[in-house]
Amino acid sequence: MHAPTTDPLRDPLQRERDHLAASRAALRAMREDVESLDLRDVTGTWVSAAVLQNQIDARIAALADLAHTPLFFGRLDYLHAISEALAEGGTGEQFYIGRRHVHDADGDPMVIDWRAPVSQPFYRASRTEPMDVERRRRFGYTGGELTAYEDEHLTDPAEAETTSALLAAEIEKPRVGPMRDIVATIQPEQDEIVRADIGGTVCVQGAPGTGKTAVGLHRVAYLLYAHRERLARTGTLVIGPNSSFLHYIEQVLPALGELDVAQATVQQLVAHVEVRAEDPAESARLKGDARMAEVLRRAVRAGIALPTEPCVVVRGSRRWRVPVYELVEIIEELKSREIRYGAAREALPQRIAHAVLLKMEQGGEAPDDRVQDAVARNPQIKAVVKECWPPVDPAKLVHRLLTDAEFLAACAEGIFAPEEQAAIRWAKPGRSLRTAPWTAADAVLVDEATDLVQRTASLGHVVVDEAQDLSPMQYRAVGRRCSTGSATILGDLAQGTTPWATASWADALHHLGKPVAHIEELTKGFRVPEEVIEYASRLLPAIAPGLAPATSIRDTPGSLAVSHIPDGLVDSLVEACRKSLAHEGSTGLIAADDRIPLLAEALAEAGLPFLDPGTETSAEVRLTLVPASLAKGLEYDYVVLDEPAAVVAGEPDERTGLRRLYVALTRAVSGLTVLHAEPLPEQLRAR
Repeated sequence: MHAPTTDPLRDPLQRERDHLAASRAALRAMREDVESLDLRDVTGTWVSAAVLQNQIDARIAALADLAHTPLFFGRLDYLHAISEALAEGGTGEQFYIGRRHVHDADGDPMVIDWRAPVSQPFYRASRTEPMDVERRRRFGYTGGELTAYEDEHLTDPAEAETTSALLAAEIEKPRVGPMRDIVATIQPEQDEIVRADIGGTVCVQGAPGTGKTAVGLHRVAYLLYAHRERLARTGTLVIGPNSSFLHYIEQVLPALGELDVAQATVQQLVAHVEVRAEDPAESARLKGDARMAEVLRRAVRAGIALPTEPCVVVRGSRRWRVPVYELVEIIEELKSREIRYGAAREALPQRIAHAVLLKMEQGGEAPDDRVQDAVARNPQIKAVVKECWPPVDPAKLVHRLLTDAEFLAACAEGIFAPEEQAAIRWAKPGRSLRTAPWTAADAVLVDEATDLVQRTASLGHVVVDEAQDLSPMQYRAVGRRCSTGSATILGDLAQGTTPWATASWADALHHLGKPVAHIEELTKGFRVPEEVIEYASRLLPAIAPGLAPATSIRDTPGSLAVSHIPDGLVDSLVEACRKSLAHEGSTGLIAADDRIPLLAEALAEAGLPFLDPGTETSAEVRLTLVPASLAKGLEYDYVVLDEPAAVVAGEPDERTGLRRLYVALTRAVSGLTVLHAEPLPEQLRAR
């Protein structure tokens, strides 16, 4: 790492600072150029003018210069020229790599977007494969000011390979506030996933601290760069496990200049009914079972009936008769095609009308399409459609399934056993749809029924984080949102903490509708210290025996402390939080959900202000009190973990409890303190 010399003219660091200042000035000029555009003379309608103004406003927002966000973080010195203008001279070129493209008044690049092809060697080049890069330079910043740089001479055999100090410092920066982007620290194996082609779905099995969430978000940013026009039409979506998690990650994409990516939980996607109740674990598991898809398909089609009388259409002085057998053939043909129920219902009157038109032609008339449309609206045909293919309201249909034992039995025959059907039905049905005890699993069923009636719109790309916790029916709901697009699936089988957590990614991808997706595994950790991840990995044989334990590039002696506190555990927890807050960065006190009120009272009495998960930390309040059920996906510089046995006991079964504990143990970036009065789970006891 290099410090400035006394002569600014010869000081490389000063020259880099000058380039940073010039780049910021160029970015400011780019923004001012857009702001100065005058739309008053734009031809066209007011609608086109409004659309153009929205595009300009978005461009202005994307060109914002964030004072504490480095405009560039690296530099590549190529051995040979990249651009055609310099190719004949044979000399190399120099590119600054940053979060967005910046050019000067002549259009020459001052900073290259990290997603551009010319930037790829910054992440992939090595001494064994330098990719025509002579030197890779990394920059260090403090509060937005460029303070250091570090060089790797990839073609110099005399230079020993060392770990980048600036890279390590960037990874270990305190976690205060929302999640940061990792654009300056993306590793080669992560970059391969980030830049994977949009045409395929990628599933990432990532151990704690391997950066899978950040990889997924940066993949969205990359795809928007490489396929902006396509995704602008079809849309992108990030799906997270809960609102706290989404709030935590919501600043990553804007920091990369991407402002139009939607975020939602699965529950928000399927909000057809108001959730006002909670299922027992077994009921939720059964409702989330993939077998429910066939039950719902049968239920939607249960009202289809074959006609018993012919359809007689009167037009003017003539009567046209469609016999019963023709009506049956039309309906049976529509049933066999397995098209959406609503689409078939819309097609049915046209099919009957077409049969009438054939008879009219045989009678010497020459009807056209307008006549067919008019015949399709005939009251007699409408009556046949209403009787034989009645309309279906998805919410009413699911309500009937959950309240009518005979209807459920008919639809679930051969699929669910009687005792399973009893667990699926509501114990205390509401008096109406509005007051019904809808649960989160019920809402997914309504979404499935809705799609059976009318196709769900598909997006261009969907990212699903913490995907291991989705049920098969939830996977189907997500899959509908990317049926004609692609997806990035992120998760860790060892962190599955729902009763319906997926057993394998192959099963999950099947339910998603993407069975040929490519599965990548990330096992090298960058966030969790080696001592901590090794301790947590003792649980893997019990919770995910097929997974390889993660390793960490961060060897931080003293990062783990485990203490038995037979008396005064709560006081010791408060004191441990106080000690953690003496260090720079954030602290998370994680505990079993039912112990949160007790600890909240203790912290208040001790005068330690704290936040709820998902609330942004600040210099004034850096302590968060975290229920174990909400810890997934979050990270803190220091974690104080209360009573591991209580975390395990708070779940329906031991395996799920151990997985919840595994999540809690792996939230720390710098240090983990485990305090307990009860015996630790067997896997964590001293060896």
